Amino acid sequence: MNAVAETTYRRGLNPLHGVLLAGTFVLFLAALLSDYAYLTSYQIQWATFASWLIAGALVFNGLAFLCGVLGLFRAADRRRGLIYIALLVVSFVLGFINALMHAMDAWAVMPTGFILSIIVTVLALVATWIGFSNTGAKVKQ
Repeated sequence: MNAVAETTYRRGLNPLHGVLLAGTFVLFLAALLSDYAYLTSYQIQWATFASWLIAGALVFNGLAFLCGVLGLFRAADRRRGLIYIALLVVSFVLGFINALMHAMDAWAVMPTGFILSIIVTVLALVATWIGFSNTGAKVKQ
């Protein structure tokens, strides 16, 4: 008796989608680190740098959302795709609120801006994890 394993390969992320998704997390993480640097040093340049990083992350997040919506049409697991898109939407909305917080005076940014940066970075990490975990091979037996 021979054991036969049939392998079904799932398509990975589009390379552009992967770059946008990874860039979203990295930019939100850099904004969090800039907020931490501002929290510890109170040098205004860090708050300004964080606000620019958040703006870049929002652009990447919006484009990753569009790629996610387009990828939802060919997704095998639509529930996972909807969770992924919902995480991108929530991270975009909270990131936009964080950008509005960072648009205020530099002294008024803390501690709310730092807390929002932590929350948005964690949401972006979870969205990135879910987005990239949909790739790989699935083995049927």
